[in-house]
Amino acid sequence: MQFSSRTRWNVERTRYADTLHALRTDGAPYFDLTASNPTTCGFHYDSIGILRELSRPECLEYSPDPQGIPQARAAVTLYYEEVAGAQLLPERVFLTTSTSEAYSYLFRLHCNPGEEVLIAQPSYPLFEFLADLDDVRVIPYPLFYDHGWHIDLAALETRITRQTRAVVLVHPNNPTGHYTSGQEREALEQICLRHGLALIVDEVFLEYRQDAPVPAVQTCSFASGEHPVLTYVLSGLSKAAGLPQMKVAWLAIFGPDPLLQETTSRLEIIADTFLSLNAPVQHALPFLLGQRGGVQQQILARVGSNLDALDRLLAHAPLLSRLGVQGGWYVVLRVPSLTGGEELAARLMQEQRVVVHPGYFYGFHGDGWLVISLLPPTEEFLEGARRLVRFFE
Repeated sequence: MQFSSRTRWNVERTRYADTLHALRTDGAPYFDLTASNPTTCGFHYDSIGILRELSRPECLEYSPDPQGIPQARAAVTLYYEEVAGAQLLPERVFLTTSTSEAYSYLFRLHCNPGEEVLIAQPSYPLFEFLADLDDVRVIPYPLFYDHGWHIDLAALETRITRQTRAVVLVHPNNPTGHYTSGQEREALEQICLRHGLALIVDEVFLEYRQDAPVPAVQTCSFASGEHPVLTYVLSGLSKAAGLPQMKVAWLAIFGPDPLLQETTSRLEIIADTFLSLNAPVQHALPFLLGQRGGVQQQILARVGSNLDALDRLLAHAPLLSRLGVQGGWYVVLRVPSLTGGEELAARLMQEQRVVVHPGYFYGFHGDGWLVISLLPPTEEFLEGARRLVRFFE
């Protein structure tokens, strides 16, 4: 049978996958330091209110709008007014089922087959699959760590070719947890202006500031301020309200006025082709966004508590260290390079029953990198972290 070349991925099971499957099915307890689903981590939700909003009579009506129903888009504009002081018009908002779908819309909008987008490395590994499905090439640009994470702006600009169409930025980045500084933002906008590129900014973790003191201006949404280049800001309920099952995300468009109308018109046709977002969650969106603060406070308290517990353990583990983190709910660990990343993660599962992500999942070069989530329930996280430290002792 003939399959498209865009799906020619290596789908063979890896040792990591086989070991994880065995761990999950042998019936004995294990400690998952990769857990990132807030709905299974013991947080309290206003379940009565959420179910009430999803059962409103309007949810049974089909009134398609390619951008999303007006009251749902108005809720997104209110969100940016609250978090960024930004004045955003509802007609510049498109609702999607996920940020993944929003990326796909933008890749289709800006790229012909074989053209390129620049994406930071290390970063979330999903981008390459999304780009493959839209026949777009991903070109990595490097981040480096020197008393905090920074964009290698000079290296980024050398990666731009005649085929480059956009720069993708995650703010704060996943998994490094750093916000883009104001100086970096200005430099990126100037680079995009010189080369005629769009700027795509993923802000799903925007409101989850962590331990390091960060100037408030640095954690601002890209929705704020001036926009000399065409800028798309992406987010959604998955992180903002801890509700990944609701499948609501959005992209907001900013930039010079001459570009906005044509951009909106072209995106409207793309969105109208799919009409993917369901009515109940659109009607519930004003409520779901409005109650996000309660869940965010619980998540921030958990993340802070687990980070403090991790630091207390690392204080007595001279072979291990963690990199500074400013936002999100992940942390990067530097560990001895005992073996390859996949082999190391498999051994941790087999010998300590602890699940972690090897750094190469996110594009870290070399061995000795682990990525863990700070979201698991505190007792589970603490025992998993203890076993992790014990392994290296």
